[in-house]
Amino acid sequence: MESLNRMAIELVDEALEYAEELNVGGYDLENDATVLDFGLEFDGGIEAGMLLTEIQTAGMATPSYDLGEISDAPIPYVSLSTDQPALSLLCSQKAGWELTTEDFEGLGSGPARALVAEETEFRRIGYTDAFDLTALAVETEDVPTEAAAEQVADLAEVETSSVFLLPYSTASIAGSITNAARAAELATFRLTELGYDPLDIVSVTGRAPVPPVAGDERTAIARTNDAIAYGGTAHLTVREDADQFESVSSTAADAHGRPFGEIFDDLEWQFEEVPSDLFAPAKVTIDVVGGPTYVHGETDESLLADSFDL
Repeated sequence: MESLNRMAIELVDEALEYAEELNVGGYDLENDATVLDFGLEFDGGIEAGMLLTEIQTAGMATPSYDLGEISDAPIPYVSLSTDQPALSLLCSQKAGWELTTEDFEGLGSGPARALVAEETEFRRIGYTDAFDLTALAVETEDVPTEAAAEQVADLAEVETSSVFLLPYSTASIAGSITNAARAAELATFRLTELGYDPLDIVSVTGRAPVPPVAGDERTAIARTNDAIAYGGTAHLTVREDADQFESVSSTAADAHGRPFGEIFDDLEWQFEEVPSDLFAPAKVTIDVVGGPTYVHGETDESLLADSFDL
């Protein structure tokens, strides 16, 4: 299998080449790591968010953008499709790296995770990457530091000059887009957490509304989670029938029906306390090859309209 990091770096090079057109900014840190700002001090935009999504999935998933409606209001939607869900979604796109140093904090996703390969997904799938350059997208309010880049370099076992950090805030255009593009990933992750073999998931398509850019990170985090849990849909094609399918959509969660802002407030914004079964698309179709097709869940336009302040 081709290196996830090699494919992602080709896309990073494209972003650097067209940085001005994408409204993003690239610069080097003192330790020669490269930062490509998609939504902190630079505005970013729709195309930046779509390219960032491609980088997060190492070029093995196809994002698209269209206009839909929520409560009669035109709202953009992002779709993402892949025939390599185990690699592109679980081994790359999943936000599984808590990048924390004394002077930086962020949540990392992208192919750098596959160079470390310590998460459960990599053992289930049997994949570890090897490449001398790496990229990590980081959802954060902080400007990346030398210490953050050094942590990535140390764990990924590459030179610091080989690290490309791609930061963006949740409250940015790119943040809204790349989070909406996670419906397929969250459906895939939820199904595998229920015990299903990720290698038996053949293809996945997900779609979710793009939340309006919020004025602060907490509102943005609540909106982007509402977008998936109450407006996200997914279609999975799988090889084997199973009993877990009815538990994949967010509607199976006991806490379903409450906006994430309320849930986070009640839990004093301790993310680890949020029930994990809420992090899934609202409606899911699972098509068993040569077998039945299951449909579970439902979307909630009213809750989304309130969350998006329409």
